Amino acid sequence: MIFSIIRTALVSLRRDRAALALSFILPVAFFSIFAVIFGGRRDTVPKVSVILVDQDQSEASRQLVKALEGDGSLNVRTKPPAKTKGAEPPADYTAATAEAAVKAGDVSVALIVPRGFGDHPISFGPGENGSAIELLNDASDAIAPQVVAGLLQKAAMTAMPLVMAQQGMNYTGEYIGGFTPEQRKRMDEGLARLREQQSGADGTAQNPTTNPSGGAGIIAVKTRSVVGENKNNPMISFYAAAIGVMFLLFTASGAAGALLDEAESGALDRVLSTRVTMTTLLAGKMLYNTMLAFIQLTVMFLWAWAVFKLDFFSHISGFVVMGLSTALAVAAFGILLASLCHTRAQLGAVSTLVILIMSSIGGSMFPRFLMPESMQKAGLFTINAWAIDGFTKVFWRDLPVSALWQQVSVLLAVAIGLFLIARRIARRWEYA
Repeated sequence: MIFSIIRTALVSLRRDRAALALSFILPVAFFSIFAVIFGGRRDTVPKVSVILVDQDQSEASRQLVKALEGDGSLNVRTKPPAKTKGAEPPADYTAATAEAAVKAGDVSVALIVPRGFGDHPISFGPGENGSAIELLNDASDAIAPQVVAGLLQKAAMTAMPLVMAQQGMNYTGEYIGGFTPEQRKRMDEGLARLREQQSGADGTAQNPTTNPSGGAGIIAVKTRSVVGENKNNPMISFYAAAIGVMFLLFTASGAAGALLDEAESGALDRVLSTRVTMTTLLAGKMLYNTMLAFIQLTVMFLWAWAVFKLDFFSHISGFVVMGLSTALAVAAFGILLASLCHTRAQLGAVSTLVILIMSSIGGSMFPRFLMPESMQKAGLFTINAWAIDGFTKVFWRDLPVSALWQQVSVLLAVAIGLFLIARRIARRWEYA
């Protein structure tokens, strides 16, 4: 009897495809996603994009820039990308345009090599000599500045041996009272040999295996946060948007499931027998779901304002624009799922599977900027990613409503596209 019960349960599970998917496909899908993010494979670690401005244009600064550009862990930008294909190459970044790019979220880090760096490039001890390189960063990304600072010290150790030797001699002579003529002659000969080695075919030192840690740092670096330095609880807006969008998707799919209840009870046939068309019915339900989602999102952000000190009311216009766009997109998503499914049970299983995968890839569970580049691009196929990016522009970067055109356009296009697909699928109820 026990084996008969087991066999009956297995047959039921095999027939219930939704339950089968939740039991096996969802765990495998989540494992695969997080394995790619946290797996630690070398080829999945994303490069750190950094803007580099060389104001000095000395031999030392050029060597440092060349070493940073050749580092496989960095994507160094010295000028903005061309806006249109075939257009004239844009001018190099300046300190002002580099700071503006960090504030706009184009990159998380910018390095400014100041004038005079070549005269005193090496700093022996904190605040002692050396022309400090300015590192501008976005405080929302705590990892990229640390990576860039470490690679900067590595580049100095491996790319500027001649400069280090010359500076070391100058400091030594200054502190011990000078060298004898014989000592000066020998050091000049050593520098000449080092100069010959450094002027090889590739123009770099031939022994790049120096310890990259650099101790406290042989190059002085001044770090300055240009985004988020004056905000309280700076990541609250990110989590409010990330978690809020994920639960909006669940709310919209659940509310749209009323279509299935009406179809099963026969109420849908009675409604369609009146002057109400399927297009009108779907549009009405979509607007209702939009209103419900927007109210839910408003409550989430008001709670963040009241309890976690989120600066909400000074960004109210941006919130309304992004909130309505996001609510409309998730409402259309819910209508589409309800049109695809045939029962409430099927809708619950499918929506759970799809929404959790979208949320993990789109940034609701883990910030996209910490994901591998391929995962970041995959996230752009989700509602979550565009909504989170828009709310980040509003609450984190303090950008005006006009800067939201890209996110709003995508979300509205998604809403229209999903609604049209849902309308076509819903024809099955008209001919049932």
